[in-house]
Amino acid sequence: MTAATTPHRYRVRTREVETADTATLSLVPVDEAVETPRPGQLMMLTAFGFGEAPISVSGGNSDGTLVHTVQAAGPITRALHAAAPDTMVGVRGPYGTGWDVERSGARDLVFVAGGIGLASLRPAIWAATESKHHGRIVVLVGARTPGDLLFSHDLATWERRPDVALSVTVDQAEVGWRANVGLVTSLIKRATFEGSRTTAFVCGPEVMMRVVARALIDRGLSESDIRLSLERNMRCATWSCGRCRLGPLLTCRDGPVVRLDEAGLLDG
Repeated sequence: MTAATTPHRYRVRTREVETADTATLSLVPVDEAVETPRPGQLMMLTAFGFGEAPISVSGGNSDGTLVHTVQAAGPITRALHAAAPDTMVGVRGPYGTGWDVERSGARDLVFVAGGIGLASLRPAIWAATESKHHGRIVVLVGARTPGDLLFSHDLATWERRPDVALSVTVDQAEVGWRANVGLVTSLIKRATFEGSRTTAFVCGPEVMMRVVARALIDRGLSESDIRLSLERNMRCATWSCGRCRLGPLLTCRDGPVVRLDEAGLLDG
């Protein structure tokens, strides 16, 4: 079954600036609410007068509220990013696969985020902290600069939690930055987890995910235990146009979350 193709109207309840080009929108339904998305799934968001774009879910509540973190990159995402409270937007979905953290059982969980990739992983990390059926939780976050880090409140909360091992790094330090400097792969080498009993969840730029996947394999993970969120040019989200094809996969149907051995990301 595919989700409805007609957008549901939602109203922007709040807009929170995350970075210079990224904002988090809290959306509440005006029409009937869409089906509650799972962490990792995509929604198609419409900026009326501009078009629609696939945006990962970065949060939400049981009352029908949706949370999306939007980076201004093109005309549609710039319009969504700028949407002020009470702006009307369209929502259809959810589409695709989720992180499905609960399927990992008692294994250690390692989350590796690069830049905006933390938006998709955020609800999965919170889901992991609410579960008692897994091992240790390791959260590794990378960004270009300290000013590009998302969700400062969440990072501070995770850092205080005894059940979460959080490490953050940036490519370029700024005055006053006292944490790690370097690629996120340097955090993987130092993180405490047992590779043979670990499931990893990775989201970020594709080149970053390739490097991270190799580093995780070096730590003893199998390709089937590494899950990635892959972006492709998605247009219809209903399996029809083929624009989001990745080999035999359609990311609107079979993704965006896929196992590394399904994605072929390290081929060639």
